[in-house]
Amino acid sequence: MPAKKKTAATAEALPAEGNATPRKRKRAAAAEPEAGPVAPAAGETVAPKRRKRAVAADTDTSGKALIIVESPAKAKTINKYLGKNFHVEASVGHIKNLPKSKIGIDVANGFTPEYETITGKDDVINRLKSHAAKATSVYIATDPDREGEAIAWHIAREVEGSAKNIYRVLFHEITERGIAEAMEKPSRIDEHLVNSQQARRAMDRLVGYKVSPFVWKTVYYGLSAGRVQSVAVRLICEREVEVTSFIPQEYWSIIGEFTAAGSEPFLAKLFKVEGEDPTIGDRTTAEGYVNAIRAQQFAIADVQRKPVRRNPPPPFITSTLQQEAARRLRYPAKRTMMFAQKLYEGIELGEEGRVGLITYMRTDSTRLSDDAVKEVREYIYQNYGKEYVPPEARQFKKGKSSQDAHEAIRPTAMKYSPKEVKKFLEPEMFALYELIWNRFVACQMSQAIAEQTTVDIKGGEYTFRATDSIPTFRGFLQVYDDLVDETEKQGDEDPSSKLPAHLRAGDQAALTNLIPNQHFTKPPGRFTESSLVRELEALGIGRPSTYALIVDTIQARKYVEQRERRLYPTELGKAVNRLLVQNFPHIFTVGFTARMEEELDTIASGKQTYAQVMEDFYHPFVRDLEGVDKNSAAIKKSMQEATDEVCETCGKPMIIKWGRNGRFMACSGYPTCKTTKPLPEEAELTKHAVGIKCDQCGGDMVVKGGRFGAFLGCSNYPTCKNTRPLSIGVKCPKCKDGDIIERKTKRKRVFYGCSRYPDCDFASWEKPVARACDTCGNEYMVQKYTQTRGEFLACPSCKAEVARDEAAPAVTER
Repeated sequence: MPAKKKTAATAEALPAEGNATPRKRKRAAAAEPEAGPVAPAAGETVAPKRRKRAVAADTDTSGKALIIVESPAKAKTINKYLGKNFHVEASVGHIKNLPKSKIGIDVANGFTPEYETITGKDDVINRLKSHAAKATSVYIATDPDREGEAIAWHIAREVEGSAKNIYRVLFHEITERGIAEAMEKPSRIDEHLVNSQQARRAMDRLVGYKVSPFVWKTVYYGLSAGRVQSVAVRLICEREVEVTSFIPQEYWSIIGEFTAAGSEPFLAKLFKVEGEDPTIGDRTTAEGYVNAIRAQQFAIADVQRKPVRRNPPPPFITSTLQQEAARRLRYPAKRTMMFAQKLYEGIELGEEGRVGLITYMRTDSTRLSDDAVKEVREYIYQNYGKEYVPPEARQFKKGKSSQDAHEAIRPTAMKYSPKEVKKFLEPEMFALYELIWNRFVACQMSQAIAEQTTVDIKGGEYTFRATDSIPTFRGFLQVYDDLVDETEKQGDEDPSSKLPAHLRAGDQAALTNLIPNQHFTKPPGRFTESSLVRELEALGIGRPSTYALIVDTIQARKYVEQRERRLYPTELGKAVNRLLVQNFPHIFTVGFTARMEEELDTIASGKQTYAQVMEDFYHPFVRDLEGVDKNSAAIKKSMQEATDEVCETCGKPMIIKWGRNGRFMACSGYPTCKTTKPLPEEAELTKHAVGIKCDQCGGDMVVKGGRFGAFLGCSNYPTCKNTRPLSIGVKCPKCKDGDIIERKTKRKRVFYGCSRYPDCDFASWEKPVARACDTCGNEYMVQKYTQTRGEFLACPSCKAEVARDEAAPAVTER
């Protein structure tokens, strides 16, 4: 029976398969292939004639070669460059998938997957078979990665009875040149890549379908566990423990203000005391140093000037593109990959038609083709001058786990500059294309050079040091400038200044001021999407095709939430993580997950077989699973939390349990006593609901719990199903009538707006706080966060800032 497409309504009905959920086009893995498609005969030419004008698609395949791709958008672009001897069809993603109603992996029979035709794909398969029967040859041109290889294998198995010759072609860029080069080198489907993808799919299915029911029984029905997603959640939970358990240590720095030989004042930091690093742990010690330093006579002891050279960063790979798009453009990883996919598959450029603007976007290689390097070096010479072109083309070091299967992400041709294509791209997509363009151009430019000056000022046993850097040649920074990300900035907050020119050793220096500064050590920063992707890559967890999916999945499952661009584990995420880490100690670990990624790579390279790797994975997994099955009742009880409250009905202690609507308090005498009540913090929310009437039926609105948190629902449910979000406790500053509530954009980004929308259009990205601004009197402030300062409040009107816990003046009506 064909598998049904998963809809939003059914998404939680079955356990998820870890991080195997596909990106926008649904994909499924392939079973271990039998004989692959035939390779072309030696010397056979299959490349199309290059054409400048788009060729209309011809539905008659007789006497023509059939090309099969995944995406209709890619089909349109490819069709532009092919002559009348070719016909292009799209499979629209996968045609086969594992069943949703059962596990679909025959463990006893060598872990054989049991695939089904996806609902709605019978017509697609019949159409492909029909065209293949009339075609002279079939070229399967699905995406050039493991997932695409699996799709190609499924397609090949369906059409091989109808077609005489089946070839595999890889389009690394959807351009005239890229298509011609690929068609000149057709090959067979790579069984190793198919098996590697199949092993990933099988592992994810086994974990999802065997561990998720355990989570259901222990926490509540409908939750899921995933082989890789659960390890990502663990990283975030462990980082949260580091942050919340961190004990700040006080330390002080001392800044001196000096003048020398009539120069402008400049600042220097106490660097050495008797040749050793100073240790200043409290105010008393700092004041002692200040008093001693004031008594000294100072002179410039040393001046060092040297050139500092910086090499440009390498061109983008998938992970670095996601990281930089998050830092510079504030794009989630999922949105970055969506735009990159469209840029790869082709964009309509007016009279020129559809053109693929970037190379394949799922890659872990910084390698660049000789033609691309030659073209960009010529572009740099023509647009920036010969001094910006290094003597030799830059080569970048291959990453430790890089498969080097594709080039780096780059523009497909230098004629498609951001200026030329801007009018054809929506603003967000243009911003990403410009980022890719600039990074590619910069990677082949000359070094940036600065003159770094270091000045030591000595008085007695005290040495102060000041450093300054002056750019002398911008080099690649002319195209790809530095960016300071406030959310990731850490370190010294001491003031600094420019150094005067012509300072010389031996000059007398006058101490004009001393500034003792108190500091506290900072905890490690919480992950952002960008830094989480970087961490996953560094640990060897996931691959280019999975990073965005991992980050998106853990938020969609409500295990992690994003606040001020930082990732926080939810209470649910912490509970599920604790459950999995304690009971599956060998599976949900960084080491085991990274080793499985390496073993999947060994299948792709042919060093190990599908069966060997699955055996290595399955046996430790089953051992852990058998252990928890025996102790599931005790494990569920261990998830309950004791409280100081007693049951109002029977007097037994109340405990905290998990249910589908979150945590609640229940009598420990269940099932004899079934008394339940909300947690104290949720009971507090009920106070906000007093006096609120349903605007549809006039009934009382009461606080209810849902999968996504507390909300207001009509007390006349199910007769009236009206609901409203809960207020954050702040009245709308614009209309004075509505309440500020948390809302989400279509892309799930949180913002705060008036409950009377659309009558009132107040909106804020930052969370409003009922605190008047001391500076301008504005009746509310907003909550902000940076790594350096932590949480603080800022006035949206005058931009004044105060500490989060500073006493707030009362808000008065004006």
